[in-house]
Amino acid sequence: MANLSANRDSNLNHAQNSKGAPNRIKRKPPLFLSWLQLRKERVRLLVAIAGISFADVLMFLQMGFRGALFSSAVEFHHSLNGEIVMLSSRYRSLISLDRFTERRLYQAAGVTGVESVSPIYLNFMQWRNPDNKEIWDIFVIGIQPDDQVMNLPDVQANQQRLRDPDTALFNRGSRTEFGPIARRFQAGEVISTEVNQRQVQIRGLFQLSPTFGINAYLITSDLNFLRLARFRQGGLIDVGVIKLQPNADVETVLARLQSRLPNDVRVMTKADYAKAEVAFWNASTPVGYTFDLGVVIAFIVGAVIVYQILYSDVTDHLPEYATLKAIGFRDRYLLVVVFQESLILAALGFIPGTAIALGLYQITHVATLLPMAMNAGRVVFVFVLTALMCSVAASMAVRKLQQADPADIF
Repeated sequence: MANLSANRDSNLNHAQNSKGAPNRIKRKPPLFLSWLQLRKERVRLLVAIAGISFADVLMFLQMGFRGALFSSAVEFHHSLNGEIVMLSSRYRSLISLDRFTERRLYQAAGVTGVESVSPIYLNFMQWRNPDNKEIWDIFVIGIQPDDQVMNLPDVQANQQRLRDPDTALFNRGSRTEFGPIARRFQAGEVISTEVNQRQVQIRGLFQLSPTFGINAYLITSDLNFLRLARFRQGGLIDVGVIKLQPNADVETVLARLQSRLPNDVRVMTKADYAKAEVAFWNASTPVGYTFDLGVVIAFIVGAVIVYQILYSDVTDHLPEYATLKAIGFRDRYLLVVVFQESLILAALGFIPGTAIALGLYQITHVATLLPMAMNAGRVVFVFVLTALMCSVAASMAVRKLQQADPADIF
């Protein structure tokens, strides 16, 4: 243990009181003492850094997947051009739909403060990859071409093209199994394929991220939608978008709608609609729980690794620690040294862990097209978890130090 012999000799002359009893020496831990101890065993230090980095990467990935799940799941919700949304009372999520009669939406149009209403049709349909002819489920959105119902610039610029029969806009964020549609369209090719065994021509592109339940989107007109979805009964819609007049108060109009409409539908703000989708994925599916559990497991793994490193360090230097206790150093002095070591390890492991996680985020985004993105809040949260993880490990490792008795060792 570096510099401990010098510390012992310099303090022996001051360690006796007039009756010959040792004094308790009140001194802060020497600067860099914790670092010198860690640096002495370089292999052990590298193993500790690698273990903490591994735990940090696991936590970053679990949080990244969880964040991508929630942000991608509500991109459609945030794209709606309206302040209030109407749904069936049995609606659960975008992938668990229930329909309601279109008459309810037009009833809402007569409420004071409402400027316009727009129906949206939603359904999974079968898409045929034009290259290899494989069949995949695609999520089709049916809108009225004259309504600016979605705040997506590419949709607003191209939706008039949907007036023609059997035309659609394709999502450039779709996964690769649906074919290189975006690349071919941008190259000037005319792309036609089958949707529900009906020929459809692609007339434009737009951007929505795939989700854990939806791999690709297709936007078409309401009439084209009903031609494709021959199994759908006319007059039943999935989502109603209600746009308010410029000076209308959202909560006031929402209360009016709730009081006038029957209980077979429900109305909510667009923000609440997005929150309900997140709550569905977080509470009603095992996905949210799985990612939370992954963070807990990563925390435990990192704590065990740091504990093993610190315990070995304390055990190897137990005679030196006992010497310090014999000449009057308090237990608190020695405990601070160990906790300093744990925080140094936390900082050293966090830096490469964050760098590796950033690279994996980018790789995952390219491979899955999920919106994997690092943010400052997540970085701070993982650093706090790392410091807490190492502190918990240190609190377990110092038990061995507190039991160190100079009489037993010497």
